Amino acid sequence: MCYSEFGDIFQAISDLDADVISIENARSGLELLESFRNEGYDKGVGPGVYDIHSPRVPPTEEIAENLRQTVSVLDIRQVWVNPDCGLKTRKAPEATAALRNMVEATRQVRASVTKES
Repeated sequence: MCYSEFGDIFQAISDLDADVISIENARSGLELLESFRNEGYDKGVGPGVYDIHSPRVPPTEEIAENLRQTVSVLDIRQVWVNPDCGLKTRKAPEATAALRNMVEATRQVRASVTKES
């Protein structure tokens, strides 16, 4: 789901009975997480953890911080880590570098959550 008034259709999305939804999240400053915080959600969510609309490769720590904020709202078992919608707009070298940082950020956050448990 890219660029919608997500809060307005939250219940309809929940009613779809999809196993996992993928949403644009990073470009909006993670504001869509508020819908999940306010409404609750019991299915999988793939909130974008970095904005793909720039050739800029986000640093690992920036992506990790977005993930930490995400798992402060959603149970880590619900989260499917992915970039915002539209990787096809990026060239292979920048997409590859950003995805490597995303995977490393995911490893770091998972390790920290495992230590806390």
